[in-house]
Amino acid sequence: MKNTSATPLGAGAKRSTPPGGLQAWLPRLVLAPSVAISLFFVYGFMLWTFVLSLTSSRMLPSYDFVGFGQYARLMANERWWVASTNLMIFGVLFVVICLVIGSLLAILLDQKIRQEGALRTIYLYPMALSFIVTGVVWKWLLNPQLGIQAMVQGWGFESFRFDWIVDPDMAIYTLVIAAVWQASGFVMALFLAGLRGIDDSIIKAAQLDGASLPRIYWRVVMPCLRPVVFSAVMILAHIAIKSFDLVVALTGGGPGYATDLPATFMYAHAFTRAQIGLGSASAMLMLGGVLAILIPYLYSELRSRKHG
Repeated sequence: MKNTSATPLGAGAKRSTPPGGLQAWLPRLVLAPSVAISLFFVYGFMLWTFVLSLTSSRMLPSYDFVGFGQYARLMANERWWVASTNLMIFGVLFVVICLVIGSLLAILLDQKIRQEGALRTIYLYPMALSFIVTGVVWKWLLNPQLGIQAMVQGWGFESFRFDWIVDPDMAIYTLVIAAVWQASGFVMALFLAGLRGIDDSIIKAAQLDGASLPRIYWRVVMPCLRPVVFSAVMILAHIAIKSFDLVVALTGGGPGYATDLPATFMYAHAFTRAQIGLGSASAMLMLGGVLAILIPYLYSELRSRKHG
């Protein structure tokens, strides 16, 4: 009588595994092309930009080294200081207002209100748009002849004025309005994820002690969200420093240089004014600003993982 018992399919088959040496090198071989491309096109061009910032390059790159002469010219350039001042105003207001609005929206949605999913989508949708689209839309809305001012005056309020976009003293705040409209929903999503990760027993214990809801969020919940706040500040500050497309689409840097930022300053001098050396120097200072933000963030992340 034949034995009809069969071994499981493939049980006796040997698994084909790469040789020991190839198995150890395979992950490195797979990652090598992307690493090489990043090293060349990202860090290589950063190094090249630094080299150009030390030269007298104008329309085309040249390697007549002048040391830190371009940086001295940059520090003596009045337009650079206008752009830097505008960045301080824009960056501080952008970060603070986004944090306030984003946290308030997150707290609102954390109350388990009806249609939470629809509201969350509405608040988050602007982040799906590019800053070019945002700039163009807000340029229409803020146009005194077409937008909000014209609409309100058409309702009979002839004395209403909202012409910030053509006012050199107020134009920088139009950038803040457009940027906050786009990014506050993203901050809301960060805070909402953090709120959903907090143990409900902490809030219930505070409620049993008689604490009001605003006091619970201010004294109990928000301290638990410090990592979220720190991450949001880092991301928003990074966006502010690199802001270029929003400025170009909304104000073009005007009126005059009233809304000029370091990114637009760098582009104008490097590509339209044939001063590549000066533009490279401004780009390196912008890189320094980004690194001043990223390094503390990376240090905090690595430290938390080490202690965790």
